[in-house]
Amino acid sequence: MTSSELLDQALVEEATKKSGLVWVGGPGVPARALWHVWHEGAACLIGDGPGEQPLPGLVDGGTAEVTVRSKDKGGRLVVWTAKVVELPPGSEAWTAAVGELKGKRLNAPDGEAMTERWARECRVLRLEPTGVTLPLPDGDLAARPLPSPATTREPIPAGLPKLLVRRRRRGQ
Repeated sequence: MTSSELLDQALVEEATKKSGLVWVGGPGVPARALWHVWHEGAACLIGDGPGEQPLPGLVDGGTAEVTVRSKDKGGRLVVWTAKVVELPPGSEAWTAAVGELKGKRLNAPDGEAMTERWARECRVLRLEPTGVTLPLPDGDLAARPLPSPATTREPIPAGLPKLLVRRRRRGQ
């Protein structure tokens, strides 16, 4: 490996480890923000099950483009290509990846039983770097958020402003 390739590999690994969120797109599928963990040289993801993040366009043996953002400023640091590997439930690699993912999963509805649910209903993917980094694009690439059942926009309850005003008066 050349020194440039080693530097790219180190950048991909360090940036991806430190960022809790990466933007992942598959062929013909727009990039989507996904939480992950870095484990044994790859970004590991859980999804496609009830209550978990969707993983559209990510198929076993396929490729993906991963954009890593800065944790402190939020700007793009590096864009790298990955080979997608789906881990079979119960395998040694699946168990190791799920052990890492379990520690990072926030607000799981089923607590300790989530690994059993993941084995039954979800997919665990490894995004293995191919060694290719892509140039950062020019411009901001701003786009409307992708539709998701996780986002709802409802009006605030009518009584909420009154409750907030009362709290402020009591605290004075």
